[in-house]
Amino acid sequence: MIEQGGAHTSAHRGAAEYIRTYPFDPSASVSGVGMQVGPMGTDGPWAGGAGLSRRVHRIDFHVLLFFRRGPVRHTVDFAEYEAGAGDILWIRPGQVHSFSATDEYTGTALTMQPGFLPRAIVEATGLYRYDRPPLLHPGAEQRAALAASLEQVEREYLDTSTLPPSLHTSVLRHALTALMLRVAHVSAQAAADECRPQPDTTFTRFRAAVEQGFTTNHSVSAYADELGYSRRTLVRAVRAATGQTPKGFIDRRVVLEAKRLLAHTDLPVGRIGAAVGFADSANFSKFFQQHTGVTPAGFRAEQV
Repeated sequence: MIEQGGAHTSAHRGAAEYIRTYPFDPSASVSGVGMQVGPMGTDGPWAGGAGLSRRVHRIDFHVLLFFRRGPVRHTVDFAEYEAGAGDILWIRPGQVHSFSATDEYTGTALTMQPGFLPRAIVEATGLYRYDRPPLLHPGAEQRAALAASLEQVEREYLDTSTLPPSLHTSVLRHALTALMLRVAHVSAQAAADECRPQPDTTFTRFRAAVEQGFTTNHSVSAYADELGYSRRTLVRAVRAATGQTPKGFIDRRVVLEAKRLLAHTDLPVGRIGAAVGFADSANFSKFFQQHTGVTPAGFRAEQV
């Protein structure tokens, strides 16, 4: 099942089962809406130093951490980021991350379920631009505008008395859209790619299909057939959005998943290869070394 926003909510079934995945819990939201917003505080899941912070894990939803104080260290897919006051950390669905066990997380946490925003907004805000950096450093004027927009989202989120539920959800989506467009602008600046054409629907659909199927399907032709595009159309769309070939895009996703499993589980190399689509352990090892310059065992040893 692919949600409206283009993310596969149970993505990486098979590979992901080896690293704990925390799902979005609508029952914890005000009125059961597909988002949550509130303080990081000194306890709870966004506090740091306890709970989720002690374990490397995945999430199947978006998390945006708006920091009021820093520095705070947070690891996302093998990279450690240090956030300061006014910074934003954007963790996307499926990314493997961990909290600092010693730093204090102070600010506001916003979580969003895939599918809560309509597809047009998903594409306009680059919700699934995994090529963009997670850590954002807004300028002073941007921080002020973001703070006002975030405050508006919090007000609408908590106001369940002045509107019926359906209108409350609609107004909340509009407020969240305004905030995410501002965050996306900062994200685009950080990636220095504002002049690059936005990914079109062809690439969006291909990316979602790869996210759903990369553990078993590494064939560009198979994805083209599945989506109803010619191979040439797929090549053009993926190159325009990422600068890569479709095969390169698939391979990078496979390598990332293999790295996650090698670093964060004790699974044998052969089982990891099988989890990302290689029936033969030797073929997996050859593929991994071609793309990383090191054997799977060597990569795992480097993580210690």
